[in-house]
Parts: sequence; structure tokens; C-alpha cells
Amino acid sequence: MGIVDRLLIQDAFNLNTMSGLAKFIRNVLFGTLIIEGTGAILYMLVLVPEFGPKGIWMSVFNSVSAFCNAGIDIIAENSLCNYATNPLINIVTSLLIILGGLGYIVWWDVLRVVRSRSEKNRKIFRHLTLHSKIAISVTAGLIVAGTILIFIFEYSNPLTIGSMSLFDKLQVSFFQSVTTRTAGFASVPQENLTNASATVSLILMIIGGSPVGTAGGIKTVTIAVLVCSAFSTIRNKNSATMFGRRISEGSLKKAVAVGITFLMICITSSILLMATNEVSAFDAIYETVSATATVGLSRNLTATLNSFGKLIIIVTMYFGRVGPISLAVALGSKNESQNLISEPTEDISIG
Repeated sequence: MGIVDRLLIQDAFNLNTMSGLAKFIRNVLFGTLIIEGTGAILYMLVLVPEFGPKGIWMSVFNSVSAFCNAGIDIIAENSLCNYATNPLINIVTSLLIILGGLGYIVWWDVLRVVRSRSEKNRKIFRHLTLHSKIAISVTAGLIVAGTILIFIFEYSNPLTIGSMSLFDKLQVSFFQSVTTRTAGFASVPQENLTNASATVSLILMIIGGSPVGTAGGIKTVTIAVLVCSAFSTIRNKNSATMFGRRISEGSLKKAVAVGITFLMICITSSILLMATNEVSAFDAIYETVSATATVGLSRNLTATLNSFGKLIIIVTMYFGRVGPISLAVALGSKNESQNLISEPTEDISIG
């Protein structure tokens, strides 16, 4: 790879260095094929007996789609609603989504620590990098919190999980919590969710997955930095710290820029969608947030949009996928004319 190729790869994955890029790409390709291949084999246990030889292709397609957080399937018109209570489909799909959403950096960091730890000292989490600690902690917290809230809000809803057994209610709630993190598969119709559950799903879609992964959204690390900075300011601390480490000013600035850009895209798209189509505000916001975070979930609205509405969603998906990444790259690039002049400082009123 030449210097141009290395720069493109560094920008695409939002990496801080160009060292070891060739090995990184090889590991990404190898790891991706292993995980997607394993997922496809497990899917075949259900889909081949049901669809015959065609189930092999369906399994491969679904595995790639789940790992890449694409949310597109060729099994049925109602996504995975027919398999809402199938434990194997739920577990395999959820694991593929989570592994893809965690990001490649977290993979290799966990493997690095596992290989370096002795048999008597297996405290893996303590020796991970700050990025990995934040990504894993926030991901686990969001999945658990989302599952509990959706379970509570949908418990008696006859249109979703109201008539299911306790185990099925839990696994459907878990799947909804995972899939809203930009995966896009649906095991229950999104338009049948209660407003409370739909709002929880909105929040999960906005946050999305982790950096340097296959998911979209603001990203777990970004939202963690923003929340940590807010609480540090409230507590009158000089800097934001997490897991005994101080968050750099550059990371904080980039987090604010990515978050604001994401919200601006969502707000603008929602207003345009409501101006060109007869849709409710909540459905429009759900649609545009899903598009910006590249989730793909819809409250049965996409097909009813006119040409302008569909064009808005298409453009929104492109901005959501490319915009924040390009912005982060631009902020990280060198600019010779940057900060040559330092303007006077003056305090202003905030809040």
C-alpha cells in the first residue's frame, strides 16, 4: 500500500496512526470472514431445514447483513418477525450485531490482553485501553437498560409481546434493544410499539455502536465523552476523567462536533419530511433518526412517502454514514493556518 492508500484507510477507520495498517487490514478481513462464516453455519441449522438448499444462501446473506449492521434480509417481507421467539436466530443475530458494532480496535485489544495475561492473572478488563473500556461498558449498559425498559413498557402490549411467555418476552425485548443499535432487523412491528418503547428505541438509535466498527449513530464513546464532560462541569472539575484517565481536549471537541452535526442532520431531515409529506411528528423523527444512524427501522412509513420524502431519506442516510466520519477526519487533519492568531478571551453566560 502506498501513502495515499494508507491515508485513505486511516481516514475511513478514523485511526490515530498509520503504523501497522497493512496488518490491521489483514486482521479485519480475516476476523470478519471467521465471524460471518460461523454465523452463517449457525443460521443454516434453522434455515436449511425450512427452505432447503436456498437456506444456505439465506444464511450467508443474513450473517453478512447482521455483522455489518445492515438490517436487510431476504427471508420474509416482515424482517425477522416470524422468528421473534426462535432462540437460535435471536442469539446468533444479536451476537453478530454486537461484535460488528463493538469495533475492530476492541477485538484486537481484548485478544492482546488475553494472550498477554498469565493463567493466575486473568483480570482482562483492567488491562484494556481506555477506548475499549468505554466501548464495552457503554455497550453492555445500553443493552441491559434497553432490554429492561422495553420489557416493562411492552409487557402488557397485545400487539407486541403481551401474549408471549416470560422467556419470549425477555428475548424479544433483548433483541429490540440490540437491533436498534443500528442493526435494523425487526422481530416486532415498530409501529405497534408503545410511545415509551419507541422513545427508548430512538435514544438507542441515536447512540448507535462503537467507533471503527460497522455500526452508525453518534457512537458509544462519543456519547460517553459528552456525558462525562457534562458531569465534570457540573461538579466543577477542571477536566473530564474516565477509568482513571483524563479525556483529551481534542477528543472532547471532536465529540461535540460529531454530536451536533448528527442532531442537525436529524432535525433538518425531520422538518423537511413533515413539510413534504402528511406524517406525524413522531413517525417523521423516528424515520429520520433511523436513517441518520443507518439503522433501517421504520414505523411502516418508508413505503408511503412520496418521491420527495424518499429522496430526503436517501440523502439523510448518506449524510449519516459519511458526514460524521468526514467531519472527524477534517477535524483531525493538519491545517497550517489554524490558530496562527489567538483572539482575546471573554466570558459569556451559559445556561
